[in-house]
Amino acid sequence: MDTKPTESKTLPPVKPRPVKLEEAFLMTKFGLYNLCLIAISGIILAAVLLETLGISYVLPVAECDLLLTTREKGVLSAISFAGIICSSHLWGFLADTRGRRAIILPTLFLAFASSALSSLTTNFWLITVMRFLTGFFISGPSATIYAYLGEFHGKRNCSRAIMGASFVFGLGSILLPLIAWSIINQEWELAIPLLGIVYRPWRLFLVVCALPSFAAALVLLGLPESPKYLLSRGREQETIAVLRSMYRWNAGRKDPPLALTGVLQETEAQQTKVRREEAASGKSIVSLLKQMWHQTAPLFMGSYLKRTAILCVLQFGIYLTSSGMYMFFPDILNRIAEQQGKGVERTTVCNAVYATRFDIQELAGLGGNGTARSDLCHQKLDISAYEHSFVLEAIYALGFAVIGLIINAVGRLPILVFIFALCGTCGVLIVFIDLPLLAIWFYLILLTCGFCISVVNACTIDLYPTNLRAMAVCISLMFGRLGSIVGSNLVGFLLDTHCELTFWISGLLLVGCGVLSFFIPNIYKRNASEDRLSVSSR
Repeated sequence: MDTKPTESKTLPPVKPRPVKLEEAFLMTKFGLYNLCLIAISGIILAAVLLETLGISYVLPVAECDLLLTTREKGVLSAISFAGIICSSHLWGFLADTRGRRAIILPTLFLAFASSALSSLTTNFWLITVMRFLTGFFISGPSATIYAYLGEFHGKRNCSRAIMGASFVFGLGSILLPLIAWSIINQEWELAIPLLGIVYRPWRLFLVVCALPSFAAALVLLGLPESPKYLLSRGREQETIAVLRSMYRWNAGRKDPPLALTGVLQETEAQQTKVRREEAASGKSIVSLLKQMWHQTAPLFMGSYLKRTAILCVLQFGIYLTSSGMYMFFPDILNRIAEQQGKGVERTTVCNAVYATRFDIQELAGLGGNGTARSDLCHQKLDISAYEHSFVLEAIYALGFAVIGLIINAVGRLPILVFIFALCGTCGVLIVFIDLPLLAIWFYLILLTCGFCISVVNACTIDLYPTNLRAMAVCISLMFGRLGSIVGSNLVGFLLDTHCELTFWISGLLLVGCGVLSFFIPNIYKRNASEDRLSVSSR
């Protein structure tokens, strides 16, 4: 029987098919490229913190150079938050229509420039304008960096990337009092006759606080736009180029080249797509405002009105204390230390404030030439101000980790009620305690109400559909920033004359927020979204 040799059939080579972006992210792996993005994102978040809260260490030692009254200190401490409020809606909208990197990169450079120029100012009005511009520009990366980082990762690694950036942000917050201590307490000065200023350590501190923005911007020059945004704009080839670059960084030398020829467009609701295209093509200011209104108005209509109002009031109350009262924390601690240095062992916080107040304008007249008497001016902060500020930041870093671990088991409502009640009670008791160290610790506990920001953000995420979720968080945090402005100015106006009232207001407001928490829709349910806690700069 003859047997014919079987002919081997050669199959045609399989062409790589287009894949979904989620699958493409898995193909690029998680490695060095992602870690660099996480580090840069964390540095940008830390830069936002340094730019907004760093001024609190400057106020006590710059009062004589800039002839600042306590009320002007309140305005100056809040003005960067005003800049953030004025621009956050705009930057978020432009980032959705013009690109994430296109907004983050220039605003970082502009924030650095305005902050550096603020270190050369000679009076209250000049530094106020420059700090407003700093807040206006730093709001760009603050509002956009989470979207930029998340859009380089699939669902599998997105949460891990954001938590990694949050860890870097936490390190930055802990380092803030250490940076302030290492610079502000130096003893040197440099006269610059051309500008009519004496360059002291607090001016250098403002520049150092701006350096992370500048460094991050330089690194971003070498990074691309997010692949998810590029794909949403129909720029498939640029998306593939970014994905291949990620793979080259992440893959080992022995790994084969990335077999990726196409990426499938993601499905998008037709209404959302139309509005995105209209926004991108709109050139006039009227068109821009119209699109922003269409994205915002639904939050204040129908069934969403009640929940939006509750969440905005909660964020307002939290920020009024956690940021507004914090801005005067180093100053008040410095006054307490001054009294203790004079041998006063038992005094309330407010009595220490009253005993150390003075009229800066009278001192300017006594000093002559528009400068205050140097013997009555603070050129340094007491070491206790830095120590307790460091403790506060460490408590925040640890507390966020603990809340993240227990929130599933305990639920959101018990956490909110416990924190609001504890912090509010401590705020009221500060008025009566005449042991300075105990009063300082109660002050620390009062400021930890900022833990509730993340819990309320988690509630916000679960209460709105996808197309309204980001805007809902944005609006609630805008009201929070407004609380920061009100809180800072409230302390500035009342501290020297009605100190007790400032603590009564903040304490009772937090207790009221605890009661209001019971009315958050679905607050009794323990099931929540995957990304339960969102990090926020205080």
